[in-house]
Amino acid sequence: MRKNSIKNTRINSEVMRELAAIIRSEIKDPRIAPMTCVTGVEVAPDLKTCKAYISVLGDEEKREKTMEGLRSAEGYIRHQLATNLNLRNTPQITFLSDTSIEYGIRMDGIINEVVKEDEQGNQG
Repeated sequence: MRKNSIKNTRINSEVMRELAAIIRSEIKDPRIAPMTCVTGVEVAPDLKTCKAYISVLGDEEKREKTMEGLRSAEGYIRHQLATNLNLRNTPQITFLSDTSIEYGIRMDGIINEVVKEDEQGNQG
């Protein structure tokens, strides 16, 4: 895997910021959950494609509906990105589900549970 250049890293962060703003304030699709977060963006060096990692707080059904809503609004989102960002090409966006935040929350709960059991075991 190739290391990102400074320019590519800057483009990734700009696209991520704009994408989050568009999803948060401009898309009115009821399928998209209110707790939707853009966790990462990878724009190809040629600016033709973009992978957007989306995290949705909620159950599997909410995640699927949100991803479906985002895929159906992809043309509008791409148009808004082209309007807001001055890039040579506006990338084709692929939305991917990211479960890392939920995984982290679940692992934090498990660790806290183990620490609590350990403290109770040491007291007795």
